[in-house]
Amino acid sequence: MNELALKYGCNPNQKPSRIYMSDGSNLPIEVVNGRPGYINLLDALNSWQLVSELRRATGLPAAASFKHVSPAGAAVGLPLSDTLKKIYFVDDIPGLDDSPVACAYARARGADRMSSYGDFIALSDTCDKTTALIIKREVSDGVIAPDFTPEALEILKEKRKGTYNVIKMDPNYRPEPVECKQVYGITFEQGRNEIRLDDPALFENIPTRNKTFTDEARRDLIIALITLKYTQSNSVCYVKDGQAIGIGAGQQSRIHCTRLAGQKADTWWLRQHPKVLNLPFIDGIRRADRDNTIDVYISEDEHDDVLRDGAWQQFFKERPEVLTREEKLAWIAQNTDVALGSDAFFPFGDNIERAHKSGVRYIAQAGGSVRDDHVIMTCDKYDIAMTFTGVRLFHH
Repeated sequence: MNELALKYGCNPNQKPSRIYMSDGSNLPIEVVNGRPGYINLLDALNSWQLVSELRRATGLPAAASFKHVSPAGAAVGLPLSDTLKKIYFVDDIPGLDDSPVACAYARARGADRMSSYGDFIALSDTCDKTTALIIKREVSDGVIAPDFTPEALEILKEKRKGTYNVIKMDPNYRPEPVECKQVYGITFEQGRNEIRLDDPALFENIPTRNKTFTDEARRDLIIALITLKYTQSNSVCYVKDGQAIGIGAGQQSRIHCTRLAGQKADTWWLRQHPKVLNLPFIDGIRRADRDNTIDVYISEDEHDDVLRDGAWQQFFKERPEVLTREEKLAWIAQNTDVALGSDAFFPFGDNIERAHKSGVRYIAQAGGSVRDDHVIMTCDKYDIAMTFTGVRLFHH
């Protein structure tokens, strides 16, 4: 099939809409179930590139949770601790420990549950029954993968009353080296961004006093850079233990990216605080309401919202104790060895100051700012190891 007609474009008034192969070849995708829309397919094709590149770079199954053409989460298939299983709400999924691709998606979907609500999913490997069971219980628009087991496909076809979008991607497809797009009737053309981000040369220019990158740090920085390659710029990505824990996308100011992503990383870590793990939710609370309640409880608005008189009864069996600012700061200070990637250079040391507050110990960024000296000095102040990759990763 050479083309696929769509209901409409980005918005209902944008008609007609379709995707097609301009060279007359067949589309490299097969819609197995559902009727994906324009934005669904943008998310599917961008997220597929991300996970396939993560798979190639790390040798591990990878998954991504995509929203509005940027990842809300990305991860590789490392085992989950009991705490992560609990905060990702997958501790009751049978066979999880035996399915690396399911672990990858649990990490990608669970890191930023608020942003991942209604996501499009990408899997680098065949979707198995275990992964489908995780997908089944969450609100999402669809999934793209190279294949699906019969058991997984049966589960997914039942989702959303049979309309759930399931897309099979040809893993052998390779696009042309030059890509085009139109803006306001004008055609733009450029070479595809085929740069390899697992190149050891990216770790050769280390201007900081601390020049030590552990194998895990290198892996996490590669994950950060590949994630940024498919994130709307400006963008910054915090990674720990094989998964993105905070992504700041599409901000005009890089410090705002760093703050936004750092806040998300802090929220991910705070969700592991004993007070959060033991919140006494009422029976039958909806998953979205539970996630939002946790987010507000952790935030600075807890007194005005979920804990105030007349409100907490909607969510909890009993009124929880406040998680104080002092407790939050003390807990966040325990998060260490975080890796941070940036899609372009850091212009000032304020980005490093903010990153340090969220436990960053390793940084990969392009370098080339007129204030590189100040950025290096700030890294040395906190004994952070930083590499200048010389690579910009803008994505628009």
